[in-house]
Amino acid sequence: MKRRLSISKLIKEDIKTIYDKDPAATNLAEVILCYPGLHALICHRFANYLYHKKIPLIPRMISHISRFFTGIEIHPGATIGRRFFIDHGMGVVIGETTVIGRDVLIYQGVTLGGTGKEHGKRHPTVSNNVVIGAGAKVLGNIMIGANVRIGAGSVVVDNVPPHSTVVGIPGRVVIQRYSEPNGELQHNRIPDPITCELRRLSYEVKELREKFQHTVEK
Repeated sequence: MKRRLSISKLIKEDIKTIYDKDPAATNLAEVILCYPGLHALICHRFANYLYHKKIPLIPRMISHISRFFTGIEIHPGATIGRRFFIDHGMGVVIGETTVIGRDVLIYQGVTLGGTGKEHGKRHPTVSNNVVIGAGAKVLGNIMIGANVRIGAGSVVVDNVPPHSTVVGIPGRVVIQRYSEPNGELQHNRIPDPITCELRRLSYEVKELREKFQHTVEK
């Protein structure tokens, strides 16, 4: 009975989180009836409970049915913390040994997956207060530190330190924010590491050219 009350509390927090993080959420009925991320998460809360009770087949069936109706696939074995929010959600995949902390926000098309057929822990661990942009892939048994922001379309295959912003394929740390760890991810203002590197090389070439020209003139 205590576990059921705990699940009920988690679901209430999940609903409140939608109000806090989604400006499009206008009323309770809309959130309960029209948010597939919430539906998938509710199904997972119960499937995860049955999974840890070693009940066969039924948790996977719940996950499969949830995927059919919501477009979101969460393995019953995944560990998901409080106030988790999947915005839109279509195409989200969360693997069996994934561990997700508190106050995590992910967008549509995100994959928290493995990289092979190894046994044991093979999916990411996502710390508290992480934002993962649309279409990002976080792969393997890696650690994503607290307050990390992962840009849309990034592919992350290595550990990410806390308070960082990661973009690109493969993902590279482009910002480390120590003064504002709770800042939101502004997708339209994320720097492109390739462009930054090309710009740096361009400045170096220009500087070498000027030095060479100066030497020739002498």
